[in-house]
Amino acid sequence: MKISVITVVRNSADTIADTLRSITAQTHPDIEHIVIDGASTDGTLEIVKRQGTRVAKVLSEPDHGIYDAMNKGIVLATGDVIGFLNADDVYADDSVLTQVAQVMEDSSTDACYADLVYVDRKDTGRIVRYWKSRPYEAGLFEKGWLPAHPTFYARRRVYERYGGFDTSLRIQSDFELTMRFLRIHHIHSVYIPRIWVRMRMGGVTNRRVADVIRGNLEAWRACRKHALRVSPLFILTKVLSRVPQFFARPPGI
Repeated sequence: MKISVITVVRNSADTIADTLRSITAQTHPDIEHIVIDGASTDGTLEIVKRQGTRVAKVLSEPDHGIYDAMNKGIVLATGDVIGFLNADDVYADDSVLTQVAQVMEDSSTDACYADLVYVDRKDTGRIVRYWKSRPYEAGLFEKGWLPAHPTFYARRRVYERYGGFDTSLRIQSDFELTMRFLRIHHIHSVYIPRIWVRMRMGGVTNRRVADVIRGNLEAWRACRKHALRVSPLFILTKVLSRVPQFFARPPGI
């Protein structure tokens, strides 16, 4: 089974090598690593060319934001399954893509996802937040839930049938896409209760208070777009649901 892993990057020379090493170390043999670069100027591309031993395709050009870049990667992907690993993230261990392939061997499974940990930007061994997901059930998106989207893998045919990321959303297109797949089109997903990704803090969705507010407003807009009935307290519920993640710790840690 070929798995396409898309890495979107722009001026991430300080972290991209970690991401490349993480993919190189994966035990799954059939990986198509696609790098979509937003015209970096800090030497990122040189690092990709030098250390990206499993990189199959590189596209470097200006884009209209992260979701536009992700859509470019989806168009280029030829794998049976598509996932994303951003330029400041790493896999939790070397067997993650092997686990993905094992889950997706069941032809009735359209997508799978797992848990992740947010880590300190400079010390990736220090866990700041633990995002433990859960199996999807009806009504969760209306409460502001979404799967840990950096761990989300879906069959290419799902993207071909239901589309890619909504680029009118600048921060919460992950929310809209997973909601569209799971809630609107009822694809069959499987939750794996294991940590798959170590995600550095400081990403677009959690960098500033203003971004957090904008992101939650976009999530509310996404629900309205699909005519989902949500509580007037939707945004507050969504924000409060994240609080326990800062106090929970993965088993054994």
